[in-house]
Amino acid sequence: MKNFILVTLASVIFPCFPQVSVAQKKLKFIDNIEIAQPAVKPMVMYAHLSEAKKEVRILSNKKATSSLKTDECNQLQLKYALVLNSELEAISDFSLFSFIDNWYGVRYRYGGTSKKGIDCSAFTGRLYFDVFGNLLPRTAREQFDATERISREDLVEGDLVFFNTTGGISHVGVYLTNGYFVHASRSGGIMISHLDEPYFKKRYLDAGRLQGGHSGGQVKVL
Repeated sequence: MKNFILVTLASVIFPCFPQVSVAQKKLKFIDNIEIAQPAVKPMVMYAHLSEAKKEVRILSNKKATSSLKTDECNQLQLKYALVLNSELEAISDFSLFSFIDNWYGVRYRYGGTSKKGIDCSAFTGRLYFDVFGNLLPRTAREQFDATERISREDLVEGDLVFFNTTGGISHVGVYLTNGYFVHASRSGGIMISHLDEPYFKKRYLDAGRLQGGHSGGQVKVL
């Protein structure tokens, strides 16, 4: 029987990251290449999937629901389908996920706007400009005022989610899918979290969407 290599060393190697969140998905590595479920692993450890061979076999005790063969998908699809608990086809905006991948782990800095450190609203603004070609106001409060209110049930990829973390509208992230959103966290920098995590569930305020949609319905690919 093959030995499962559990990448539980993440908490030691990356002590600056917060405790494992719902978003840090179920993975086991078998012979460096094959991936099985489940085992809770921090997303930051997924980085070495970029060095994986082209053919990757996903082992599961239930049939895959995706019609896209694993060897036909790219590294981003595989990586973020696992993180977001979604089908491979759902990871279709490669520009968005390439941006997230490029910024993941950048530290939080209040007032920061670069990879030396960035805050939540600067990150959402940078994402919207680089990925969707849209300009957002600078602060979370201004971004809230610039968007139309939508219900949580109507959230789609690219919508903004707002939270009360320090009083009023004080935190913002970009919704992805299945309850997950990407944001600049004070504790972990750029990371992916879930709306139902106790901390965010308690502090969730509302969601917003730019008039006409964040990207006009256009899917941007690399």
